[in-house]
Amino acid sequence: MAQAAASPAGRVLAVGPRRGVRTLADAARVAIDGDVIEVDAGEYVGDVAVWTQRRLTIRAVGGRALLRAGGRSAEGKGIWVVRGGDIRVEGIDFTGARVASRNGAGIRFETGRLTLRDCSFIDNENGILTAGDPQAELEITGCEFGHNGFGDGYSHNLYVGPIGKLTVSGSYFHHARVGHLLKSRAAENHILYNRLTDEEGGRASYELEFPNGGIARVLGNIIEQGTRTENPVLVSYGAEGYLARRNLLYLVNNTLVDDRVEGGVFLALRAGERTLVAINNLLLGSTGLESAGAGDYRNNLFVGRSDCVDADGHDYRLRSSSAFVGRALRIEAQGGFDLTPRLDYAHPRRTRPIAARLLQPGALQTTGR
Repeated sequence: MAQAAASPAGRVLAVGPRRGVRTLADAARVAIDGDVIEVDAGEYVGDVAVWTQRRLTIRAVGGRALLRAGGRSAEGKGIWVVRGGDIRVEGIDFTGARVASRNGAGIRFETGRLTLRDCSFIDNENGILTAGDPQAELEITGCEFGHNGFGDGYSHNLYVGPIGKLTVSGSYFHHARVGHLLKSRAAENHILYNRLTDEEGGRASYELEFPNGGIARVLGNIIEQGTRTENPVLVSYGAEGYLARRNLLYLVNNTLVDDRVEGGVFLALRAGERTLVAINNLLLGSTGLESAGAGDYRNNLFVGRSDCVDADGHDYRLRSSSAFVGRALRIEAQGGFDLTPRLDYAHPRRTRPIAARLLQPGALQTTGR
């Protein structure tokens, strides 16, 4: 096996068919804390791995690295199992995870801190499935989740168990197979500047669910329910009972779109000890937010599709001529969280700085013609 190159932060392990370390499975066995694993662009079939290091960076170089399960799984769980310390993954795509228990994941995340940048999870039984370590943290930026789920409603694009913290930003969720676009039982959730849109042909259930409550800061997201969904609810909170110590939902400056033919429900809340703040949301649909129950509701505005640049093409920027331009309320920080929009989601799977001088209601601060 070739000698690993040295770097100031640790070794650099080059992985690829023509490298000394040919597979990711081999890299997982030989890597030590602090290593950087650079994966040559290309397709890796059946190259499943378990990562247990305390500090590691795994990144594709020279293009994207596609990990295709090819009928194999690590520990019967998924393409990768991560139960280390601080693991960072960049530029890698996961597809085809299938296991006997019908919950095969692109990544099964069990312990530690996992940070994902510019990755995709397509056509798995779960995109990512986490265990329930209350100290674990998952951060996702600029990633895509689509067409995941076994089809039985128990597996999802992203399924987060009762971990400590989830942060998702600048990411794109679409076309879950019967399950949810994003489901999280984490104690603390920051869902910021994403696009969660089920779209034409999609059959996702909830677009966004927090079944056990917790802290949820939902800011600057485009959330759309497709025409064919069997579940009418876009955002669900507390449906399975409040188990978290603090149950706070901040639903601020989102654009909520109900395309369900029979009509849907923007927000469903279970009764109980919880706090809801819903301000500056744009609503494309027929039902209001207030039907969800008691809360702080302010400036949640119904708009027509003609107020948007191209609603049929999922461009929900307000037209510069719309009467709703500049009608956002300014919001003070609450619960220690900044609730002022700082970025716009920009498709595909990125964010951009806000250029508008006036704050707009809804997810997108930039207007168009």
